[in-house]
Amino acid sequence: MIEIAENKRFRENLAKKHDKNARFGWYRYDSRFALPIFDDDGEVLRYNVFHVELVIRHAADGKLYLYDIINIKKETSTPLEP
Repeated sequence: MIEIAENKRFRENLAKKHDKNARFGWYRYDSRFALPIFDDDGEVLRYNVFHVELVIRHAADGKLYLYDIINIKKETSTPLEP
C-alpha cells in the first residue's frame, strides 16, 4: 500500500500537540488495497478494492512514519476477478 502510494501532498504542522513528533509537517498520499471475497469452498470469488489516504508524519529525526489511514472508500465499479 505504501509502495504504490501516489499524489504526494505536504501540510504544515498546525497543532501544538504535534510540535515534538511532527516538527517538519505532514505528507498525505493516495493509495489503494484489495481484500479477497471467498466462496463456501474457500476459493477466491473476487476482490473488493478500497481507496485510502495515508497520513505520514515527518519527524524531527528526518524520517517519515505512517501515522494514520483515513478516508477509506470502497470502489464502486466492478470488483477485480481472480
